Amino acid sequence: MNSAAGEIANAFVNARRNWKVLSEYPGVRPTDLAQAYAVQDHAISIWDRPIGGWKVGKINPPASDDLGADRLIGPAFADAIRQETADVAEFPIFSGGFAAMEAEFMLRLAPREGPLPDDREQAMDWVDEVRIGLEVASSPYAAINVDGPCVTVSDHGNNAGLLIGRAVARADWSRLDDITVTLDIDGEEQGRATTATMLDGPFGAVSFLLRNLAERGIEPQAGWWVSSGAITGVHEIAAGQHAVARFEGLGEVAARVVSGDTA
Repeated sequence: MNSAAGEIANAFVNARRNWKVLSEYPGVRPTDLAQAYAVQDHAISIWDRPIGGWKVGKINPPASDDLGADRLIGPAFADAIRQETADVAEFPIFSGGFAAMEAEFMLRLAPREGPLPDDREQAMDWVDEVRIGLEVASSPYAAINVDGPCVTVSDHGNNAGLLIGRAVARADWSRLDDITVTLDIDGEEQGRATTATMLDGPFGAVSFLLRNLAERGIEPQAGWWVSSGAITGVHEIAAGQHAVARFEGLGEVAARVVSGDTA
């Protein structure tokens, strides 16, 4: 691990531990995904927190062409993954940094022996549960998305938590692309779409994740959740606001965000 990657990782971990914002990127920005994942790997190594899953996000053209990948990933720590209850879930965010909510399907890994899946149909065999949910995207660095995918990867993939909602019946897995999803913030609709707009969909995200982890020497674990990509988009949110994601015919899931430095 080079010292530059270590210094960046330490800066992000310290900021996240203490809910402090970073006014500038803490070092020289990575210019390729190898550099970015080196920072992410170092950050994971210095946390004393078990991983409970991974977020998968889209890299748009022309960056996807330049970087040779159309998705990115980041760790979701187990203590920041919540199961939906009767009470509205509350998640801390970095006020003054970046914060957003994303409606997503959450897929639970069930690793198998043999070759990794090559496509989304094969990836279904590596999943034992699908649920509706929300990803809380938040970073101490406000320009994390503006600065591009490599910077996003370098700060934990911009993840700050996952909310796991109700289960999707196995019979519905093959028709996820037909389900309309909306996301509201404080009662106003922010986005509406289906997974048909998301490359090869949620199961394609699983296939990508497994290959990324293999390249980095990370063994996939049964029970890890895969936050499979923002369906309606990335919708910025501020402390005190309330988000609701509705999945047509499947139900809804809701969360409120608060400032991390007062949580």
